Amino acid sequence: MRLPLPVPTMPLVPLKLLLVDTTADRRLGLLEALQALGHEVVGVLTSMHDLDLQVRALAPDIVLIEADSPDRDTLEHLAVAMAGAPRPVVFGAGSDDPDFIRAAVRAGVSAYVVDGIGDARLEPILTEAVARFETMQVLREERDQALAAVEQRKVIERAKGIVMRERRCDEDTAFRMLRKLSQERGMKLHELAAQLIAAAGHLQ
Repeated sequence: MRLPLPVPTMPLVPLKLLLVDTTADRRLGLLEALQALGHEVVGVLTSMHDLDLQVRALAPDIVLIEADSPDRDTLEHLAVAMAGAPRPVVFGAGSDDPDFIRAAVRAGVSAYVVDGIGDARLEPILTEAVARFETMQVLREERDQALAAVEQRKVIERAKGIVMRERRCDEDTAFRMLRKLSQERGMKLHELAAQLIAAAGHLQ
């Protein structure tokens, strides 16, 4: 079972991978398959405990995890690693529990695979993970920009209120004064507004 996403038909460029697998034979098979596809395995882990440190130290393009019986601790280690250094994650597991899959996606998994990845599926799965990750990154950036814009508008509105009270002027006049002052100082409007709010707080 994989999360649905249209995947590109073009082959991936060579990737640097961090491989995490608790089973020796399977780990060796994946390592050989990845190398045969032209990818570079920059690190191999047998548990999730050092994942955060290794992701930061090795800076892989993608993380490939195989776990027979993953639990919440596994996802916690993954979430910590992805919070500090997000990148595509392929997660192979024996569980097809919908709640666990949703939790895995929230922790940072880009492609979730049940019952083994397999050599034949490996390249399309990696492609899917990269495509999904890139899509989600764009959505996150758009969300963050929208939230930042809302916060900036709130700051400007507060500063405008301060100017209106102190100068006894209407809203349009207060806004024009703030904009003119921001231009004179070479500052963004919300930055000037934040300074004005801070100064007003010190004067109270």
